[in-house]
Amino acid sequence: MEQVLKYFSDFTPRQLEQFRLLEPLYREWNEKINVVSRKDIDSLYEKHVLHSLAIAAVAELPDGYQVVDLGTGGGFPGIPLAIFFPEVKFHLVDSIGKKLKVVEAVAEGLGLQNVTVQHTRVEDIKNRKFDLVVSRAVAPLKDLWRWSKPLVKKAAGGPTGLICLKGGDLAAEISESGVRPKMVPIYKMFPEEFFQEKYVVAVQ
Repeated sequence: MEQVLKYFSDFTPRQLEQFRLLEPLYREWNEKINVVSRKDIDSLYEKHVLHSLAIAAVAELPDGYQVVDLGTGGGFPGIPLAIFFPEVKFHLVDSIGKKLKVVEAVAEGLGLQNVTVQHTRVEDIKNRKFDLVVSRAVAPLKDLWRWSKPLVKKAAGGPTGLICLKGGDLAAEISESGVRPKMVPIYKMFPEEFFQEKYVVAVQ
């Protein structure tokens, strides 16, 4: 928890309590359904929560925004972002149903009213548009952008397109994608060893 408070401080008491509850909730559910690796659960706040909030550090999401989290897995980056932006609606999507069971339980345990989940493949989301797509390292950039484009409406007053969390040498991946993303090194915002060679990648 202190890793989050080291870089963000402007939270309401409710938000602070929700962030505090993340660890016991994930520990409890991880015993039943493994969504966070055993070695990572001890550094949940750095490797999952703070990592997710790198998106919040680069993008201000207006109230009323609708955001879809593609391949949310155990709820990252969607759940931490939903705590951070309580007036933004987050739709968390994954093709693995048992992971979403954990996501639903965590959201309920936190009292999050701005989170919905859907068990589906991203390609099968029809007749629904969002202001922004977020994702964390679930697929190559060219695929993420191909899936994202049909889902994004032209948003007014805030970031639009795709914002994803990526790591490593992305040169080949970016070249294959055919897009020119904006890249922000997370290490510059959060100078912790874990964030070296990790980036927030935005495509509009």
